[in-house]
Amino acid sequence: MTRATTVRAVLAAAVLLVSVFITLTMSPRLGLDLQGGTRMVLQAKDSDTAKADRESTEHTLEVLRRRIDSLGVTEPTLTRSGEDRIIVELPDVQDPRKAAEVIGKTAQLSFHAVQGPGTPDEPKPGDKDAQDGKKPGDKDAQGEKEPGDKSTQDGKKSDGGLTLPDEQGRPLALGPSRLSGAGVKDATAAFDGQQGAGWTVSLDFHKKAGKDWTELTGEAACNPAQDDRRRVAIVLDDRIISSPQVSPSVGCGVGLPSGSTQITGSFSADEARELALLIKGGALPLPVEIVEQRTVGPTLGAAAIDASARAALIGAAATALFITIVYRLFGALAAAALAAYGLISYAALVGLGVTLTLPGLAGFVLAIGMAVDANVLVFERAREEHAQHPGRTLRSSLTAGFRNAWSAVADSNVTTLIAAGLLFFLGSGPVKGFGVTLAIGVIASMFSALVIARALTEIAARSRFVSSYRGVNGIATPGRVRTWLSRRDPRPMRHPRRWLLISTALVVVAVLGIVVRGVNLGVEFTGGRLVEYSTSQPVDVERARTVLADAGFGDAEVTTAGAGDLSVRTGKIDNDQEHALRSALAAEGGETTKVRDELIGPSLGDELRRNALIALGIAVLVQLAYLAVRFRWTFAVGSVVALVHDVIILVGAFAWLGRPVDGIFLAALLTVIGYSVNDSVVVFDRVRELWAKARRVPIATIADRAILQTVPRTVNTGMGALFILVALAVLGGDSLADFALALLIGICVGTYSSVLTAVPAALVLERSSKAPPPARKRSSGRKSGTSRARRDPLDNGARV
Repeated sequence: MTRATTVRAVLAAAVLLVSVFITLTMSPRLGLDLQGGTRMVLQAKDSDTAKADRESTEHTLEVLRRRIDSLGVTEPTLTRSGEDRIIVELPDVQDPRKAAEVIGKTAQLSFHAVQGPGTPDEPKPGDKDAQDGKKPGDKDAQGEKEPGDKSTQDGKKSDGGLTLPDEQGRPLALGPSRLSGAGVKDATAAFDGQQGAGWTVSLDFHKKAGKDWTELTGEAACNPAQDDRRRVAIVLDDRIISSPQVSPSVGCGVGLPSGSTQITGSFSADEARELALLIKGGALPLPVEIVEQRTVGPTLGAAAIDASARAALIGAAATALFITIVYRLFGALAAAALAAYGLISYAALVGLGVTLTLPGLAGFVLAIGMAVDANVLVFERAREEHAQHPGRTLRSSLTAGFRNAWSAVADSNVTTLIAAGLLFFLGSGPVKGFGVTLAIGVIASMFSALVIARALTEIAARSRFVSSYRGVNGIATPGRVRTWLSRRDPRPMRHPRRWLLISTALVVVAVLGIVVRGVNLGVEFTGGRLVEYSTSQPVDVERARTVLADAGFGDAEVTTAGAGDLSVRTGKIDNDQEHALRSALAAEGGETTKVRDELIGPSLGDELRRNALIALGIAVLVQLAYLAVRFRWTFAVGSVVALVHDVIILVGAFAWLGRPVDGIFLAALLTVIGYSVNDSVVVFDRVRELWAKARRVPIATIADRAILQTVPRTVNTGMGALFILVALAVLGGDSLADFALALLIGICVGTYSSVLTAVPAALVLERSSKAPPPARKRSSGRKSGTSRARRDPLDNGARV
């Protein structure tokens, strides 16, 4: 072996060993859509005392983290998104009502001196009933509290204080807030059976607040026993939850020592625990609103993993079999490199700690089909080299194939990486995971093709048996597609405007679908709620609509989903209303299980829809800029024309089919953009190469030659992707059906447009372009003005 081959083999072995180690010792991080659970996006709002900026949102996040930890959720995840949003992920939480209630409460706790009875006719503010405060007002309290800069703000203020009803509903005039809930160190609920106090809540305070607490209780102790002014009011969210009397044993001006405060009363167990949880969580610096909520049942995630695994195995096996049939031994070696790609890509996902989402899983599977692209490019160039130079050795043709295919491989993968980057930076939620896995897949596929596959094929090419038998290696024969094209010698670019007319007609049909049928925007772009239910007894769709209308959900859209499941789409309803909706279905269909739940606020829906349009616009501009730098402007514009053609046709196809256009569709659309540009790059790269060698030949003739030379690559690469996508569409289940369908349509249309839309458009533009043909690249073998042919390393130069 040569030194370069040895280095590649050692590098490949090292990477594979590391990948095997990671695979055996580490487990993947599954997103909530695969493991089941609830994901919420919270929007922080400005308050009277704080602005929703980065710092205050971070503080709010920490308060929420303490609250959620008190819920006992296993491994919750909280992250800040942007300046004023918080993403909360709660694994295994299927009913988010309790979590949403606890998360959303501001829990502004404050301690006030009671100034006496309030005026009965004064308004009694508060958005909650006083029924939660059914606690006698003669209990003791002791503790320590930090002075706060917040107090309840919704009540009617009198002389700087508040007038609120106590536990029995009697109005009390309260002084200004003396302590806030920000200084609570801990809060625990416990049952006091010895003294008969029932369920109590014990509060531990930070040290400095102890002095203020002692001062507050000392002032109250100066009033006679049973006087309202001897009470201390504990107010939570504009409700007096407890107003205990200071014990008669406490002297005037002495007060209770710092330590702990015990709130007693007629608490139930649940009320005591909830109060302790809210107090321990502390006051939210900012109010928050749930703008997005997604819940996925554990069975749906497990089924998606199984279905994707089956699709990956079957699709990869079909792809490996196909390239083995087409490229014989070298195809089999590429299939081995494809298996290595799968291992490396999976290990990279696990090792980097990437959260694997359902779209990300689909991206991983899709990248398997796209991974053969580089191998196909190399093998087709090697076939051309061997056909043009029959005297060359097999290894020389293979080396020339890798060298000449490099620019097309690099450009096509860069365009796909651009699409993946746009998915990550402009996508939302699980779509970001698709961008990450697609990018990792592209990088891993280049390594497997340019390092692993090259090392294997170069070692095989040194074998005399492989070199001698043309039918074994797969490179020495031109292939059936290339042979058929060479014999027919078609001239597709003789009349380029005809192809543009056909493309225009397809676009018109797509636009008619968008106008006539309309685009079925998913709940992600319109706002609202989409819930999928599984019932123990079959429920007819019409019957389900009637049941929901009778329950007050007349605007609910009911459709079938999966094997007998029901999909219900409504406007924005809260969790309690969703529970009522589920109960109505359960009365008709027996036990009703929530399989999937998506809640998108209207403001977020508008934002996501706007971001989707921005993402498409940026995708077009970025691809145009890259292609304009790498190629002629006419080639760049032709590629972008084909790209826009593909986008319109794909959206129109979904409009005609009535399929939803949502975030998953956006991921497929951006992937199609990358794929379309990928194909166009390969064709234009060949046009540039051939035109530079024959600058006097008409560009239409050059285009015909380039198309005929690259069609085998286009067909073989497309077949590899189609095997995977068909497997995903058939075996991937409902969760991936629309995604696979969009990619199937997009890849078929993209394959057509990269040849019969991009090239004709570029030819039409070239007629008005005054730019000269591209200059021929100087061969690396030229030295000091003397042309010297590059010699095969195995050729000693002897001639007879």
